[in-house]
Amino acid sequence: MERHYGHGDEIPGTTDPLTRLSLDVLAETAAPPPGAVDRLLSAARSARRPVAAAGFTAPFAGRVAAMDALLASATRADWSQKIVEGWTLQELVAHLAATDSLVACAIDAPVAGPPLTANDVLGRTADMIAYTGGRTPQETRAEWRAQAEAIRARAAEMDPGTPITPGGMSFALSDHLLARMLETWLHTVDAAAVLGVSLPLPVAAHIHPTADFCARLIPWTMLLSGVDGGGARAVRLTLTGPGGGVWHVPLDVQVVARPDDGAPAEVEIACDVVDFCFLLGGRRAPDEFPATITGDAGLARDVLHCAPVLSGP
Repeated sequence: MERHYGHGDEIPGTTDPLTRLSLDVLAETAAPPPGAVDRLLSAARSARRPVAAAGFTAPFAGRVAAMDALLASATRADWSQKIVEGWTLQELVAHLAATDSLVACAIDAPVAGPPLTANDVLGRTADMIAYTGGRTPQETRAEWRAQAEAIRARAAEMDPGTPITPGGMSFALSDHLLARMLETWLHTVDAAAVLGVSLPLPVAAHIHPTADFCARLIPWTMLLSGVDGGGARAVRLTLTGPGGGVWHVPLDVQVVARPDDGAPAEVEIACDVVDFCFLLGGRRAPDEFPATITGDAGLARDVLHCAPVLSGP
């Protein structure tokens, strides 16, 4: 009879970080399928071990490890499941590899898949999915993971403030890695939901810089949505939960959001930090977004409605 283990239960041979993460993922499942623990342990032990990452590369590396832990337990049937955007699990991993490859190319890291002929996410994704059609799921997974590790290693050698322009979006290298962290996190949750697994959250030290990145995007999301932020107006953004914080966010794209220092703001928006990151990632509906608004309700509504404009597939 299979035992269902929970968080903190001692299982012999599970001190390895990837195995532990894999079991934490499974422990969140309401009713693990028969044999799931044994299958997940076997898969996790054969998986590539996460490479230690420090500093600004750690949030991205952490989400890559989490996705890989989930993929380690995927069955043959799981790989054919439709996850999001009509993509199967294998095609979703190909999409992650495609978007990562634009960053890899921009920093001279090895690029996975076919020669890079498209410098946009959708074009590169189409090329990568076509390429993936002739490969096994495990080959797709291995190429995605190897490229992600190459990105982490190359980025760790660089100044985090180095401007790069993958896919036509010019940001600092550190911000592009946070964008990759967020998308990898979102798609890991997408896959986990279809496969019936509830994932543990990233650690607070990885959520906080991602939330900071999302806070700094607010004036850009309004600008790209065609909404006038009002120049000198500002928002106080209070994000609750592990990894949260309070930011003063000027709505002028020339002024960078910063930790709140008590400067005047027209409105305060208070919400959960994970919900806010997922709003920016297009996984929360602005009309139904749970937030406490103090001050200019119209401005708050504009901020929340514009937030997902940069989210992509």
